[in-house]
Amino acid sequence: MRRISLGRRAARLAAVSLAVALATTACASDESTSKGSAGADTSGDTVKVGVLHSLSGTMAISEVTVKDSVLLAIEEINAKGGVLGKKISAVTEDGASDWPTFAEKAEKLISKDKVAVTFGGWTSASRKAMLPVFEKNKQLLFYPVQYEGLESSPYIFYTGATTNQQIVPGLDYLKAQGKKKIFLVGSDYVFPRTANKIIKAYAAANGMEVVGEEYTPLGHTEYSTVINKVAQAKPDAVFNTLNGDSNVAFFKQLRSTGIGAEQMPVLSVSVAEEEVRGIGPDYLKGQPVAWNYYQTTEGARNTEFVAAYKAKYGADKVTSDPMEAGYNSVYLWKAAVEKAGSFDPEAVKKACDGVSIDAPEGKVTIDGATQHVYKTARIGIVQDDGLIKEVWSSGQPIKPDPYLKEYPWAKDLS
Repeated sequence: MRRISLGRRAARLAAVSLAVALATTACASDESTSKGSAGADTSGDTVKVGVLHSLSGTMAISEVTVKDSVLLAIEEINAKGGVLGKKISAVTEDGASDWPTFAEKAEKLISKDKVAVTFGGWTSASRKAMLPVFEKNKQLLFYPVQYEGLESSPYIFYTGATTNQQIVPGLDYLKAQGKKKIFLVGSDYVFPRTANKIIKAYAAANGMEVVGEEYTPLGHTEYSTVINKVAQAKPDAVFNTLNGDSNVAFFKQLRSTGIGAEQMPVLSVSVAEEEVRGIGPDYLKGQPVAWNYYQTTEGARNTEFVAAYKAKYGADKVTSDPMEAGYNSVYLWKAAVEKAGSFDPEAVKKACDGVSIDAPEGKVTIDGATQHVYKTARIGIVQDDGLIKEVWSSGQPIKPDPYLKEYPWAKDLS
C-alpha cells in the first residue's frame, strides 16, 4: 500500500480547511446574511434557482451533463406553468472543479442572486466546502450524486445514492460472484477514502480481503505504476472510486496491458454512460458498475426522459444516473414547495417527508428524517455500444441509511 507523505496530507487538509474557511468567512461577511435575511426574492412572476456545477476542469467530463439535465427539468416545469404560478429562472455558475470556488459561487448565488434553492456539486469535497455556506445562510442545496454517507445536513437534500444504496450492494454483488480478494483504487479526496474505509469494514466482516489500496490526485493521468501494483497483488476484482477524467487514463492504460473484464472485473461507482463515452466502450465492455439508474432502465417515464434529453441536446447523447438524479432534484423540490405552499426553506423542509415523484428510475421518495431519498440499487454491465445492461436490482427502493445504522460491522465508522 502506498503511503502518503505528511506533506501531502497537510496540503490536502489545508485545502479542505481553506474551502471551509472561505465559505464561513463569506457567510459572516454580511451580518444580514448570517441572520437568514439572504432569502430568495419571490416578489415577481419568476423565482431564481442556482445551478452550480463544474463546467471546466477535470470534473467537467461528468458535471456538464448534470447541469444540462437540471436545465431540461426547469424547461419542462416552466412549460407546464412553473411552481406556485411562477416561472423558474436559472442562474448558472461554474465551480471549475475547485472546492473553494464552489463555496464562493454558492455564497454569490444566495446573497447576490437571491436564489430560492441551488442544485449542484459532484465531488464530496465540493459538497463539504458548500455545506457551511448553506447552513449559515439557512438556504437549500440539492446534491445529485452518490456519495460516501456518514453525513446529513438540515439544509442539504441528497438525491443520489448513499452507501447502503450503492457501495454495499456493489460489494454484495462481488461477494455473490465469488470475489474474495479486492484491490481499491481511488482519487485522493473525501469520497474514495471514506468509501474505502467502509469497504474494508465490510470485507473484514464478510470473508473478503483487501490486497491493496492506491490513491491518485484528481486529474491524474499516469497509471502504469498503480496498474503494476494491481497486477502483482492478483486480486479477484478491483473496486474503483476514481473520479473525473482520471478514469479515462486508468481504463485505457489498464486495457493496454491486456487486462480486461474477463481477466479482472473493475467495479466502478463513478463511471456511468457519459464517462463510458469519454473513455470509449472498447476499454470498458464487460465491466460492472453500481448505480440506481441506467439509460436502459425500463419504464414509460424513462422513455420520456431519454427522448426529451436527446431532443434537446442531440440524438447521440446519453443519459446517466447523476444526470437523472439532478433532473429528479428539480421535480422533488417543486413537489415539496407545492406541498408547503411556500418557497421558504423551513417550510419546504417541514413538508418534504414522504414527497414522491414518478422518476425515470422509478418511484423516488424523500425520507424526511435524513433528507435522503429511497432508491433502487442496480448493478449493470457495460455493453459494446456503451450503454449499460442491468444484471441485478434490489427490486424495490431501499430506505436510505447514511450512517449504516442497520449494519453491525459499520458501528465504528461514524
